[in-house]
Amino acid sequence: MDSTLLKYVLVSVIAYFLGNFATSYIVSMRSAHIDIRKHGSGNAGATNVLRVLGAKAAAVTFIGDALKGVIAVLIGRYIAGSNGALLAGLFVVVGHNWPVTLGFKGGKGVATTIGSMLAINPLLVSIVFVVGVIVLITTKYVSLASIIGMVIFPIVMIVFKQGIEYVAFSVVIAMLAIFKHRTNIVRLLNGTESKIGKKAKAE
Repeated sequence: MDSTLLKYVLVSVIAYFLGNFATSYIVSMRSAHIDIRKHGSGNAGATNVLRVLGAKAAAVTFIGDALKGVIAVLIGRYIAGSNGALLAGLFVVVGHNWPVTLGFKGGKGVATTIGSMLAINPLLVSIVFVVGVIVLITTKYVSLASIIGMVIFPIVMIVFKQGIEYVAFSVVIAMLAIFKHRTNIVRLLNGTESKIGKKAKAE
């Protein structure tokens, strides 16, 4: 196998299993002795942790999920340069969304995507993040803020004249996020989506 290809495979595998590190599952088990995937919306992410366990647990979850994105990209860049960084950014999100260690039932990848984007291009992710925060404050819908942030990510990449590989990365990442939010999109259209601040009962 070509050495460059071998590096890409190595980066992808490392990033995928870093993505398998389920912060929400660990936080929920340690703080409340529950599997977060069996409570609230059933999603293994920071938003569901917020609704079920509160702000502190959600903050820890968000930071942990974002950090694994940052770490994966840094490892990918160290092993295989800029292309390795992009591959790592993609596969750490895939690992978070579909972790083999949890039966492929993971989160929606927003925090991990933000971490990956932050390590790839801090300036552009800051723009996307600010837009997402504005949408969240205005509408109180975490899902809508996440979806809009992901939709504008490729647009920002194009506007700031990033390379084709970065634009392609942003498009794929955005598609993964939108796919994972497909049920939220239906609820948003039906007017039944939950707003931030409504705490679910941990049964």
